[in-house]
Amino acid sequence: MNTLVLVIALFLLANLVVALIAAARGPTPADRMLMALLIGTTGTTILALLAHAMHLPALVDVALVLALLAAIGGIAFAKRAWQGKEGEHD
Repeated sequence: MNTLVLVIALFLLANLVVALIAAARGPTPADRMLMALLIGTTGTTILALLAHAMHLPALVDVALVLALLAAIGGIAFAKRAWQGKEGEHD
């Protein structure tokens, strides 16, 4: 079972590398933000899998903090993207 979990974590790590490359090459800021959200989600999953495989419950806490930071970053980007070109606020 641990071998399967580690193989899945390795596959997700390869996915993370592809997302990093796509984020660096993204033509628009929205594409880069989508890749950042993908990185946050994938990183959370990898940490949760490693916490299960290595019996380290502290990694689950780190994964939850990473998920929270990714969500806050997405909200901040959306809020900034919805502002007018003159920098208007609601």
